[in-house]
Amino acid sequence: MSDPRQGLTVVHRRYVPYSHAHYAGNLVDGAYALALFGDVATEVCIRTDGDEGLFASYSDVQFRAPMKAGDVLEVTATVVRVGTRSRTIDFQAAVVCRGTPQASESAAQVLDPPIVAVTATGTVVVPPRP
Repeated sequence: MSDPRQGLTVVHRRYVPYSHAHYAGNLVDGAYALALFGDVATEVCIRTDGDEGLFASYSDVQFRAPMKAGDVLEVTATVVRVGTRSRTIDFQAAVVCRGTPQASESAAQVLDPPIVAVTATGTVVVPPRP
């Protein structure tokens, strides 16, 4: 019988401020997505184990498309394996909205379909259950 925590999905959305643009074209570094993966993993651990847990490692990270200042990112974490103290989580950061400065300075649009910018698989650890 599988653990009921397996399959749990947590979703965060975040606007990417212009203060995080580091490169030409208002590009944002990939570390921005990894920080968001840490945030969503924390909520996963709280929901599954009542503890913030600790991020132990990534086994795979794929940078698939650019993230830009002004984007709205949807960050998803899904528990794919539950061990005694470890949880394996699949992550995805998708651009769901993006600025369209060619239309006007503050114009933006909803992307349908969203652009998958970053995917990863990571492991978190939680304290032993009493």
